[in-house]
Amino acid sequence: MTMLLNLLMSALSQGMLYAPMALGVFVTFRILRTPDLTVDGSFVFGMTVCAAVTIAGYPIAALLCGALAGALAGLCTALLQTKARVEPILSGILVSTGLYTINYAVLGGQSNLYLQRAVTNAQGAVVNESCQTIYRMLSQRLKGVGGLLKDANTQVLLLTLVLVAVLVAVLAVFFFTRPGMAIRATGDNEEMVRSSSINADRMRTLGVMLANALVAFSGALLCQQQRYADLNCGNGMLVMGLASVIIGQVLGGKRGVIAGLLSAVGGSLVYRIVLQLAYRLDMPSYSVKLLSTLIVILALTLPRLRKGLSRQLKKGGARP
Repeated sequence: MTMLLNLLMSALSQGMLYAPMALGVFVTFRILRTPDLTVDGSFVFGMTVCAAVTIAGYPIAALLCGALAGALAGLCTALLQTKARVEPILSGILVSTGLYTINYAVLGGQSNLYLQRAVTNAQGAVVNESCQTIYRMLSQRLKGVGGLLKDANTQVLLLTLVLVAVLVAVLAVFFFTRPGMAIRATGDNEEMVRSSSINADRMRTLGVMLANALVAFSGALLCQQQRYADLNCGNGMLVMGLASVIIGQVLGGKRGVIAGLLSAVGGSLVYRIVLQLAYRLDMPSYSVKLLSTLIVILALTLPRLRKGLSRQLKKGGARP
């Protein structure tokens, strides 16, 4: 029972870390209805910027800087779409490819960077000291507390849950404000928005920036949780985000923006649970991308299969 509980807590904590990324993918693919392939690059951009600022000694500001970095990446993608009239798919690929070099430079010309810095101890020797993170700060506050709260996965889950809950609440309110409703209208019918004297390009830019800020914030959270940044952490993030959004849609249905936000978070949790179960079945780590692809395909085809089966049952029931 303890092993099962540990497995569940680990899956939920990881799912919550990736939930902001799922929210960002939901904004572009479900609200703006625009394919944005910047995700893989902006996720790592948020991670690398967060690592640099965390090492400088500002763990909370590091999360905000990571999100701002993602917004900047989204701005570049949106400008390519709206000003240069580059196809959305191509613009995302171009920005994501360019971000690889920028991320490499932020990491100091290396492929990974651990959250530690060189300090001189009392004996005069130079040693590496772990940097402060928001999760380490919480662990220090809960030092001496027993029960589930002493478990690292539980602490990560609780703190990230609070942050994600705040994000969902802010997004739920935002999408019912005038700019938020304009973004939703742009995704539904851009021509109608333009005829209503609303700057559709500006709304699309704002939406893409918001989406990539959420993605990068997820990368920043993961950086502080795992205590390092890596250039290869962004591989497959788009598929993972799509899987979370589609799983949430299959489970929760299409019932409005707030339900969509909540289902994206729920889909992220379910997706990580499925992956954890796959690991428990001794599935090789290199099979994760194939599993993610199969999950997306299954989630996409399941509603159509269900409708087809329902029609067949109705036809069968209508026969004399």
